[in-house]
Amino acid sequence: MLRRRVLTLLIIVLLIGVPAGYLAISAGQSRDSGRDKERESSAVGLQDNRPSLMKRRVFEIPIPDGAWHVAYYETSNWKTSRLYVHFTTTAAGLDTFLAESGGSRAALKPGEVSITARDADIVGWNFTPGHGWSGTTITRERPRPHTDITVDLSDPAFPRVYVVSTTSP
Repeated sequence: MLRRRVLTLLIIVLLIGVPAGYLAISAGQSRDSGRDKERESSAVGLQDNRPSLMKRRVFEIPIPDGAWHVAYYETSNWKTSRLYVHFTTTAAGLDTFLAESGGSRAALKPGEVSITARDADIVGWNFTPGHGWSGTTITRERPRPHTDITVDLSDPAFPRVYVVSTTSP
């Protein structure tokens, strides 16, 4: 009789306790994820970090391995979403970035800043004359993003890349 009660108690614990524990753990993880997303969406200005792999894929911004001083900022509204990214890389890293973005170094137009003054103001970028600016725009068929790229080639060995990728749902 005692053995049967112990077995019944064990079955009840397994049938109720295990799913309840799983739900408690899952709820905690979900709450933490929501707090992380809330913190990220409330950020104003560039965040010194790489955007998530998902964001890089959605906005088609292939930040090269080994890039440094990476920062990003995302804006979204009902009409458009934009991802602003800047980073420093090597000359080879720039070539890789441009190729993976659908462009090339030959597409860069010397003296051109392809990022609008409005977009630059949003994140505090200042494209003053006197730098080695070169720019290009990569236009893709909708719904894929439209990407404006401006590169500071003042130091050709270590170019500074500025990118604004815009997508409309």
